[in-house]
Amino acid sequence: MNPSNDKGKFIVATPARSVCDDNARVLEKIGRLRFIALGTRRGIAGVPPERTRLYPWIGLKSYLAAKLLPPFRAESYRFSLLPEFDRWALRQLQPGDHVISSYGYVNECFKSVRTHGGKTFLDAGNSHPENFWEVISQEHRRWNCPTPPVARHWHERSLAMMEQVDYVLSPSSYVTNSFLKRGFKPGQILKNVYPVNLELFKPRPVPRPPGQPLTLVNTGSLSLRKGAPYLLEAFRLVRQKIPDARLLLTRAVQDSVKPILARYRDLPVEWSPPLPHVQLAERLRSADIYIFPSLEDGFARTVTEALACGLPVITTPNTGASDLIQSSINGEVVPIRDPQAMADAVFKWSEKVLSPDWQPRVLFDPEQLSVVHFEKTFLEQLHGLGLTDGK
Repeated sequence: MNPSNDKGKFIVATPARSVCDDNARVLEKIGRLRFIALGTRRGIAGVPPERTRLYPWIGLKSYLAAKLLPPFRAESYRFSLLPEFDRWALRQLQPGDHVISSYGYVNECFKSVRTHGGKTFLDAGNSHPENFWEVISQEHRRWNCPTPPVARHWHERSLAMMEQVDYVLSPSSYVTNSFLKRGFKPGQILKNVYPVNLELFKPRPVPRPPGQPLTLVNTGSLSLRKGAPYLLEAFRLVRQKIPDARLLLTRAVQDSVKPILARYRDLPVEWSPPLPHVQLAERLRSADIYIFPSLEDGFARTVTEALACGLPVITTPNTGASDLIQSSINGEVVPIRDPQAMADAVFKWSEKVLSPDWQPRVLFDPEQLSVVHFEKTFLEQLHGLGLTDGK
């Protein structure tokens, strides 16, 4: 294919590997990618070296900071490197380029692209920065957390970038609504539901073990943002009615929530380290109900993995992947910060999953999360904007 040059080509610029990699692969496939810019030592599968620009010093500095500094300071330092990455990417732009990036990564590139006739695309992996800051700041105040949701300099940089965004690549209705409420127009929002490889995630092939207690599971990290206090409080409420209920958690605990976890030491939590996908799928299949009470997630892939294993999912409207949940069919969507609502949803579903005829099964369409569907949707929207030839 030899697309016309007057439509411009795309730059994908992120300092680390991200979901933008998928957009880059699609653009490369149709000949519309000029290059992908990464702050890493290696490029990505699906994009050849001649269309890959690497700035590994960014990745090296971030790696050293993660090894030498406390988590929040390391994250703050990593975000402080964004202007350096931005200046490096800016030197490689050409008039007419379009750029895809995420919050605060390449502000100067966005300004330059718009000045020279190109379009800017924000990968909105989370809600609008104002919404993100508001929700998580409120949570940090509630629990007397001494650190802000993220480094303030990155938050301010992300807010500044919003003035230079032409289009928002949104993975969910939660993200979309956060932008519409802050002045963006419906025509600026492009659907961008991330593809997820669910090949290893299948329902349990054998009957549920006789006599197994009701088993709840969460395979994500634990933090204030992910609603960890409400998860544990809901489990306490569940055990008041179902005393032998179990809870499986992953030992990926952020500093913000460690003091709170100490209050729940009496609960019989069964911990595991972070697991590779083969073992993760087995852990999910050993459970009955997945609980994910996050306060802020653009699109929670862990929810899709649980659904693919046939587990009903209890989550909140702030997780993005809640778009896949149908009440009484494959789970429930409950309000944020509401342990009682979570517990009530568990009680509702426990009657089903503990019944003799219960058989876990996939009750959503995994095709919605396939690479083929992602590619088709992305290209159709670019064609609608006149940025591809549609072939």
